[in-house]
Amino acid sequence: MAASPGGTPDPAIEPLQPQPATHTPEPGSDSRAGQLSFYMKVCYGIGGVPNQVASSATAFYLQLFLLDVAQIPAAQVSLVLFGGKVSGAAADPVAGFFINRSRRTGSGRLKPWVLGCTPFIALAYFFLWYLPGFSSLQGLWYMTFYCLFQALATFFQVPYTALTMRLTPNPRERDSATAYRLTMEMAGTLVGAAVHGLIVSGAHAPHRCEDAALPGRVPVSQEATCLYTVAAIAVTLTYPMCIALLHFGVKEQPEPSGPASSQDLSFLAGLGLTVQHAPYLKLVISFLFISAAVQVEQSYLVLFCTHASQLHGHVQSLVLITLVSAVLSTPLWEWVLQRFGKRMSAFGICAMVPFTILLAVVPTAPVAYVVSFVSGVSTAVSLLLPWSMLPDVVDDFQMQHQHGPGLETIFYSSYIFFTKLSGAGLQGMRQEPASRQIRWW
Repeated sequence: MAASPGGTPDPAIEPLQPQPATHTPEPGSDSRAGQLSFYMKVCYGIGGVPNQVASSATAFYLQLFLLDVAQIPAAQVSLVLFGGKVSGAAADPVAGFFINRSRRTGSGRLKPWVLGCTPFIALAYFFLWYLPGFSSLQGLWYMTFYCLFQALATFFQVPYTALTMRLTPNPRERDSATAYRLTMEMAGTLVGAAVHGLIVSGAHAPHRCEDAALPGRVPVSQEATCLYTVAAIAVTLTYPMCIALLHFGVKEQPEPSGPASSQDLSFLAGLGLTVQHAPYLKLVISFLFISAAVQVEQSYLVLFCTHASQLHGHVQSLVLITLVSAVLSTPLWEWVLQRFGKRMSAFGICAMVPFTILLAVVPTAPVAYVVSFVSGVSTAVSLLLPWSMLPDVVDDFQMQHQHGPGLETIFYSSYIFFTKLSGAGLQGMRQEPASRQIRWW
């Protein structure tokens, strides 16, 4: 029936009124949901600096300290260094087990582990450079504190790296936070080697022939002991300062609720699930080979410039350029990763290959400096990519298995363990060819 003039129109033919559009944020839109502030990213990156400063200082100067200042036998020095590496690798699955079984507190589930390890790792690092008043059991003293330092560093590093998953659910922001972390950690590596070296530079005077001919222990100067103590205190103080910024500047987000909790699974069951996840296996295997290739290239670059060419006077500068270029190129690689994707960024690792071949053909100083710079750039992307892809693998695993949150610590601890295992095996394989090369020259 038609409506009469001036009457109410039939609802069936009433024109539709435009409705206000609802703004639904899309995954790629510029939404504030999951966004991390610059301050929070910087604080998160600073949290990893102390471990890298301490690890760099021990890698460069601990062996020298044990031989020249502590004056323990060379066989005991090798045992101390080997025992520390073994304790650090063995602590990875143990850390994953205990952190996976822990429960959330008021400040989160991962941050309490980082905060709890800080005072103990700082004390272990300080006593690692302390000269005890006895000489008969010095090897046992340094073995104990180096093993403690390596084990506690693992209990620090596993929850700290896994904290990336609890910062934000936004993958782009997690990649950005990872880039900040790696930039700060590489800067910490550079600072640790430089600052510690500057402080203790006066502790090692050139040895004279008549001093080398003297039997027994050479008296250690009080100045050398004091310099190493000052360097140890300087590095130790970075722990409370940087971790305070991490604690007050970073908020651990609550874990999303799932149909099943990962705490209902045993550690071995969770580890079995992670190693059976195909994307995780591909990530680990591919980057173990890539990491091994990068380490071989860097090691033999130093050997080549020292023994096979007339560039031994440039070795220290070449190493410094490699570290600096790695630090400066990490933000650039983070932009490339966001702009072109992670698969395209992987081709940056291959950039060092033609330049390394060029150095073998034309072993000159300018070419060596170019190779060092490109090597640092490739090193940066080889470190950034796996840590940026690991959160994506964890997300994919949780979507497929629906075991709830918590298994990310197993992913991170097992990845760190496999990385250390690969590095130890690589060091053993390259030791014999390197020693033959040195003996030949």
